Amino acid sequence: MTDLTEQFRERILAASSDAPLCIRGGGSKDFYGNEPRGELLETRAHTGVLAYEPTELVITMRAGTPLAEIEATLAENGQCLAFEPPRFGADSTIGGVVSAGLSGPRRVSAGAVRDFVLGAKILDGAARELNFGGQVMKNVAGYDVSRVMAGSLGTLGLFLELSLKVLPRPVAEATLRFEMAQADALDKLNQWSAQPLPLVASAWQDGMLSVRLGGARAAIAAAEKMLGGEKVGVGEVQCPAAGTASFWDGLRDQRANYFAGATPLWRLSVPSVAPVIDLPGATLIEWGGAQRWLRSTASTEELRAAAEKVGGSATLYRADTALKAASGVFAPLPAPLLDLHRRLKQTFDPHGIFNPGRMYKEL
Repeated sequence: MTDLTEQFRERILAASSDAPLCIRGGGSKDFYGNEPRGELLETRAHTGVLAYEPTELVITMRAGTPLAEIEATLAENGQCLAFEPPRFGADSTIGGVVSAGLSGPRRVSAGAVRDFVLGAKILDGAARELNFGGQVMKNVAGYDVSRVMAGSLGTLGLFLELSLKVLPRPVAEATLRFEMAQADALDKLNQWSAQPLPLVASAWQDGMLSVRLGGARAAIAAAEKMLGGEKVGVGEVQCPAAGTASFWDGLRDQRANYFAGATPLWRLSVPSVAPVIDLPGATLIEWGGAQRWLRSTASTEELRAAAEKVGGSATLYRADTALKAASGVFAPLPAPLLDLHRRLKQTFDPHGIFNPGRMYKEL
């Protein structure tokens, strides 16, 4: 275990708005957000699990600790990070996981990254050490402030330590598949979500809907009988049926063929009940209809207008530098919300030294 807090403090004190810092863990998510700018400040040597008591369902670690190490430690005790953060590679760190705020297929049933952040220790833009939240689930002091840091892409502060809630892994899992059109799949997913089914993930692509069931064997058996479809596999979580784990891991880590290629990849966050969005390109749907991936060369204006029409937003997830610069990665904020972001930035990073412009050019 290595504590680099004092080195980080010195780097922050030496930085300025003319010489900002680019905070990075393992660099596995450099593609996400606007182009990184500033002098590199790497956190991946700041490592170590500081506290973990399986019966308390909480783990505390330094921000540079590899995600793979954390998942291996939890697996030894039959536990997991239930929001299934995309791993992207062996260099992924827990600080990067929380900073990016990305969740995997199970997010629809388990919750998002921010729902699992119990506490955080950071260095702010004045090199002050700040503590929010705690290390037990009943401790809610500063809870919301810790959650604000999730998905902030390192623009508010440098993570030193994080405390996350963990959950037991399900006893068993099964995958069912159904041939159906996109509109029918959306209808079914919304119907099923209103029923007491152990439905933990779903994906629709090219006329095929896949759903993952997880939990007790009896609950899975009852759901299979009710839902029908083609049973692709059922097995213990530690020994899943052939092919099913790789399918869901391919979605989680975005290694599936759908995510390969140079065509811009958009992520549409919309209400699950939103109808089919008529846009050109290849679609993949997750989270019961609430997350819709689109590979498309349609204009930014057309895509964002279509998402807004159904009450959602469109993020330019993967694209070349030129398109990112021209379009902006994230949908423009309304003036009141942009003002709130500015005030948060001013409070946590008054000199504007942390990851400038990574989310919005105004920040």
